[in-house]
Amino acid sequence: MASAQPYADKIRTVIGHLFEANPDYRHPFLVEREIKRVGYIVITTDRGLCGGLNVNLFRHLLTELRQWEAKNIETDLCLIGAKGVQFFRSLKVNVVGATTQLEEDPRLGDLLGAIRIMLDAYTEGRVDRVYLVHNVYVNTMTQSPRDITLLPVEPLDKSELAEHWDYIYEPGAVDLLDSVLMRYIESQVYRGAVENVACEMAAKMVAMKAATDNAGNLIDDLQLVYNKARQAAITQELSEIVSGAAAV
Repeated sequence: MASAQPYADKIRTVIGHLFEANPDYRHPFLVEREIKRVGYIVITTDRGLCGGLNVNLFRHLLTELRQWEAKNIETDLCLIGAKGVQFFRSLKVNVVGATTQLEEDPRLGDLLGAIRIMLDAYTEGRVDRVYLVHNVYVNTMTQSPRDITLLPVEPLDKSELAEHWDYIYEPGAVDLLDSVLMRYIESQVYRGAVENVACEMAAKMVAMKAATDNAGNLIDDLQLVYNKARQAAITQELSEIVSGAAAV
């Protein structure tokens, strides 16, 4: 996760520069259009036992879906992770693609299918905006859901751009923009996938620590109950022996 962040941030800056530039070719990924249908790439875990990590993400996403539904805008979902597939299977949502079993070391090749589905839908005009939803690693104890606009590419704040931000395009803006924008989309989804894995590992560690502590407390309570019962049994036996000796 730490290794993926600098690359994703830097290529985001490059895209921000390209957005502000005025080359001869204006890529469709940079053009905003009227929203009639939206798509979501949703990254979840493949396994459970990670506390409320996935539940919080689902709650956040369902709120977003209800807001689009209130505006009569339909949504398409492309799911990454078995827990997301399992959850949305029981809901009335339009799932256009799914991939699972990324394990603990996600590879870009495993994500390309999900990325391509949404890129094709956007390019062909079937969706007008694409969002990426995943968990963000804050620290070991805190992970929070986040959604970012993947397409169209949003411009950076002017204060974040360098003073001289234009480029010389060789061989041309068309070829370079197609390549760089594709790599930008891939880097953002890959970053979301590895960050979600980091969140999963942290959430599991916290959940297992809590389970271990609770089990220890339960053992202590049961040990106290056992000792009291054992002491009561010994006391009763002694009382019966003394009573029997007195009767003789």
